[in-house]
Amino acid sequence: MAKKTVATLQKGSGRGHAKVIKMVKSPETGAYMFREEVITNEEVKDYFQRQ
Repeated sequence: MAKKTVATLQKGSGRGHAKVIKMVKSPETGAYMFREEVITNEEVKDYFQRQ
């Protein structure tokens, strides 16, 4: 699944986007989860700064 997403982002206007994966801790259970999003390249730095 990830390979298809990456291949799609490398064509045409997709180069202006990045797939980011952030590990977050669940407040209810204390377990870690992975949050995946596709955002523009300009927003990548801000994505990891905010919670």
